[in-house]
Amino acid sequence: DFEKINLRNYFILAVLARWACVRACPPSCSCTAERSCSVLCDRSGMAELPKEFPCEASAINLEKNRLKFLSERAFGTLPSLKILTLDHNNISFITPGAFKGLSNLVELKMAHNEYISYLHTRTFTGLKKLLRLDLSDCNLFSIPDRIFIEQTALKELLCFQNNFRRIPGAIRGMENLTHIYLERNKIEAVAYNSLLGLGSLKYLNLQENRINVIHDNAFQDLIRLENFYLNDNLLSDLPRSAFRGLSRLKMLNLGGNQLVNVSKTWFSDLVELEVLYLDRNQLLNIEEGTFENLTSLITLHLNSNNLTTLPFSVFQPIYFLGHLYLFRNPWECDCSLEWLKEWMENYKLVRDIPCASPSSVAGLDLSRVVFANMNGTCVDPTDLNLTTPSSEFIPTTENRFNSLISKLLQQELREEMGNSTESLRNGTLLESEEGQLSAGAGGQRSQLLLCCAVVWIKF
Repeated sequence: DFEKINLRNYFILAVLARWACVRACPPSCSCTAERSCSVLCDRSGMAELPKEFPCEASAINLEKNRLKFLSERAFGTLPSLKILTLDHNNISFITPGAFKGLSNLVELKMAHNEYISYLHTRTFTGLKKLLRLDLSDCNLFSIPDRIFIEQTALKELLCFQNNFRRIPGAIRGMENLTHIYLERNKIEAVAYNSLLGLGSLKYLNLQENRINVIHDNAFQDLIRLENFYLNDNLLSDLPRSAFRGLSRLKMLNLGGNQLVNVSKTWFSDLVELEVLYLDRNQLLNIEEGTFENLTSLITLHLNSNNLTTLPFSVFQPIYFLGHLYLFRNPWECDCSLEWLKEWMENYKLVRDIPCASPSSVAGLDLSRVVFANMNGTCVDPTDLNLTTPSSEFIPTTENRFNSLISKLLQQELREEMGNSTESLRNGTLLESEEGQLSAGAGGQRSQLLLCCAVVWIKF
């Protein structure tokens, strides 16, 4: 009987709460109380806040209005409020203490308020249980160092697409932060003390800034970091031990910078790294031993660089790699890449490696280059003797044909040689095993030359 009475009382209270939520709903808003009291005032054109909200409100949505100003205790006392959304308004000033009375708020969304350029140290006073704060796409140049003095529980901070020139000092020592979004700002450097005390951080996004220098030991406290975005900055070099201690890192993105060399010391501690982006740099050289400790690596992006060769002694992906991206590099397809071709054929995990040189194979994909052997030694395509056959060395039909066609059509197809690899492949290549020719737009003269070449090969 006691349980039945309690159940009945609970049901009565639920009905009363739902009735109270709807009854106190502000004008121009709609209120629902299916599970909890939600107040929906989005897209209602309001320029001022309603005078009061339902006391039972657990979520208030005020996005896409014309709000300009938040006064002290702007929302009154709402002890049940968990989520407050103020995205896409015209807010330009927030009075210190504007959120007092929202003691149980866990998520505050204020993104896309382009007139917010300043925040007072006491802006978020009273929000001691705040877990997620979104200040993205405002017009902030900085925030006070002590602005989060009460927000010790904060886990996620979103401040991307602002005008920060340095990493806000306010985040230092916030030991519960797990996610920081600072992409698309104007940050120029990562100082040794910029990220101190962030021992719980798992996700850090600094992409699309202007970072050109990273100080020694700048990341030393990020012992739990798993995802790190440093792509699309202005980095031309990194400290020798830039990522020391980041043993839990799973993904590192260094793409879109100005790196020329890769040091073997950079990644020595990244034993759990699974994905590494080094694409869209200016890489010419990768030091021997660079990848030897990356025993968990699955995906490696080296595309869109200036790499011409990839010695086996530097790079041995056979044991661990699942996906390798090497396209858009000026590869020199000589015998130093023979191992790579064999690996491509055996594991079929990489493709699209167009050769830039030697001239006899320029435009061919590495997978179609045939490396001949003379006395057991690989012979570079440039060393092939196409006019004087030797009893010790007979070049393969495919390489002889490709080299001959390259010479015969050199003047006829001069413009086509500057086009993309795919264009060259369609215009000049032969599938020798099937005997099918494609002369592209070369006209009758090109077709005649091709026929002559076929006759020459047969005899």
